[in-house]
Amino acid sequence: MGTVLMHEHVFVATEEVRQSLPQTWDEDRRVADAIEGLRTPAATGVDTIVDPTVIGLGRNIARVARVNAEVDIDIVAATGICTFRDVPCSFQYVGPGTLLGGADPMADPFVREITEGIAGTEIKAAFLKCAIEDELTPGVERVMTAVAEAHKRTGAPITVHTSAPHRTGLVAQEVFRREGVDLGAVVIGHSGDTSDLDYPHALIDNGSYVGMDRFGLDVLLPNDERVATVAGLAQEGFADRMVLAHDASCHIDWFPPGAREQLAPNRRHTYIHEAVLPAL
Repeated sequence: MGTVLMHEHVFVATEEVRQSLPQTWDEDRRVADAIEGLRTPAATGVDTIVDPTVIGLGRNIARVARVNAEVDIDIVAATGICTFRDVPCSFQYVGPGTLLGGADPMADPFVREITEGIAGTEIKAAFLKCAIEDELTPGVERVMTAVAEAHKRTGAPITVHTSAPHRTGLVAQEVFRREGVDLGAVVIGHSGDTSDLDYPHALIDNGSYVGMDRFGLDVLLPNDERVATVAGLAQEGFADRMVLAHDASCHIDWFPPGAREQLAPNRRHTYIHEAVLPAL
């Protein structure tokens, strides 16, 4: 895989809005912009990006494949669901504890995307993605449990979005441990959003990898503090338990034009090579 950025996005888009309001989206332009955007990190020496875009973040594997065909970089796809509160409505009334009960319908699609391919393509997901923000809601727990089941059936590793200020990586580990997940196959994402070394240290002690994966997002934590966290853990001998990334995207429709650049001007796929590695 060469040099890897372990948590990056090509596109983050609200697909239902894009389809219903097509005037908000220029497909060819977005693809062309992403191709141009990813050629730069490829030229910098990045060989692979791991893209945890799943249901809830607007994954469109055919669009990503168009981009990947034009850039000398490998893009690793994911399966799973990203939600901070409720399951998607399609799963709301079926499964344990729901109106209709029965087995949870989420794990089987995750397994198919790992073993057969995504959305009718031959592109297989290589890992699972779920999320927990400030609290463990019933919907979040259901997704985590389904992800755990798919992990046990396939051996695929897991990346979980977490909140370092709320220390929810520890909550995720507890759910996964209860469900029989190998915590050594889990990356606790966004663990570097804190200058408190005790938190990522605890996650590592529990057996997982920690994502130092939001470099450039200075609005949450300045770069010098992020660098100090990585350096401090490395000094303790944990360099091999950390993975680096930016959690950047070529396009995200969560913000109006110009707002993302104003909030996080350094959040780009080359910032680690430009500023973080020299600082470390």
